[in-house]
Amino acid sequence: MTTQFQFIKHATDGKARLGTISMPRGDVRTPAFMPVGTGGTVKAMYMDQVRALGADIILGNTYHLMLRPGAERMARLGGLHEFARWERPILTDSGGFQVMSLAGLRKLDEHGVIFQSHIDGSRHEMSPERSIEIQGLLGSDIQMQLDECVRLPAETTAIEKSMEMSLRWAERCKVAFGDQPGKAMFGIVQGGDNVALRERSATALKEMNLKGYAIGGLAVGEPQDVMLDMLDVTCPLLPQDRPRYLMGVGTPDDIIRSVARGIDMFDCVMPTRAGRHGLAYTRRGKVNLRNARHAEDMRPLDEQSDCPAARDYSRAYLHHLIRSNEALGGMLLTWNNLAYYQQLMQGIRSAIGDGRFDEHTAQTQEQWARGDIAVL
Repeated sequence: MTTQFQFIKHATDGKARLGTISMPRGDVRTPAFMPVGTGGTVKAMYMDQVRALGADIILGNTYHLMLRPGAERMARLGGLHEFARWERPILTDSGGFQVMSLAGLRKLDEHGVIFQSHIDGSRHEMSPERSIEIQGLLGSDIQMQLDECVRLPAETTAIEKSMEMSLRWAERCKVAFGDQPGKAMFGIVQGGDNVALRERSATALKEMNLKGYAIGGLAVGEPQDVMLDMLDVTCPLLPQDRPRYLMGVGTPDDIIRSVARGIDMFDCVMPTRAGRHGLAYTRRGKVNLRNARHAEDMRPLDEQSDCPAARDYSRAYLHHLIRSNEALGGMLLTWNNLAYYQQLMQGIRSAIGDGRFDEHTAQTQEQWARGDIAVL
C-alpha cells in the first residue's frame, strides 16, 4: 500500500480520463462518484452497504461536523474514519458553501467569516486556517481550501472580488496544510460564469502546485450548457497529472458530459435526497414511485441490476412504502440510487479503458431517452 498521495492516469479516450488516486487508506478508481456523508453518515445507508456498492471514497462536511459533534471531540474519538466505521479514503469539503447558504447572520472579510449556527444560533469563526485545522482534526485524506462561492447569476464585480479572495485564501490554506504525507489539499477554481475570471483562477491555482484541483461555483443555478462551457475553459488549464474534481455535481447526464471534458471526481446529494423523496434513478431514466401508475406494478425497478433494492422489490411495494411515508421506502430507493450511480461510474471507466466512451455515452443517453414507460 502506498504511503504517498498520487494520481496515476491509465488511459484516455478523447478528453475522458481513466485513472487511480492512490492514498494510504486505499485506491480511488476514477472517474469516481463520492457518496455524500454530510454528518458522518450517508443518509439511510449502512457504511458496509456503501462500500459493497463500489464506492472507494465518501465525502464529509466540515460545517456540519464542526457543529455536531465538534471537531475537537471527533479527534478525541479517533477521527471520522473510526467514528463512522469507514476505513477507506474520505474527502472533506471546507465548509464554506454551507456557511454561505445555511448559517444565520454572518460577517465576511479578508480574515474569514463569523457566523451563527443554523442549529442553535451559537457564534463561530471560520478562517482558511481554521477550516484546514478542523479537517485535520476530522482526519480526512483530501482536504479542500476555504473559498467563497457566489450564486449565479451575479454581477461580474462580485464574482471577481470573490474569486480573488478565494485565491488568497488558497495560499493561506496551503501554508496551513503544510506537508502531510499521504494526504492532499485541493484548490478550488472559481469565477462564476465568466470565462476570463475562470482562466485567471485556474492559472493562479496551477502556479501553487497543489496535489489536486476542484472546480467550484457551478451547479448553483446556471443552465447545464453554461456549466459545460466553464469546464471547456477550465479543464485544459489544469495540470494533466493531477485529479480534477467537479464539486456538487450532479445528475447522471451532468456526470457523463463532464467526464467527456476531463473531470475525474464528483459528489452530489442528489441520489440520496431523491431516494428519500420517492425518486429512483435507473438505466432507463428516472422513475417517480409516488405516481399512481405503480400501485399495481409487480415489476422490479430493474430486473438486471445487481442491487437487491432494484431487483427484488416490486414497484407496487415501493410505491406503497413511499406513499405511506415508511422509512424503508427511502432506504430502499437510496440503496437503488447509489447502486445506479456506482454502476454508471463503472460503465464509464470500462468504456474509457476500451476506447469506446463516445459509443457508451450515446447508448446510455439513448436508453434514458427511451425511458421507463416503453417497457410497460
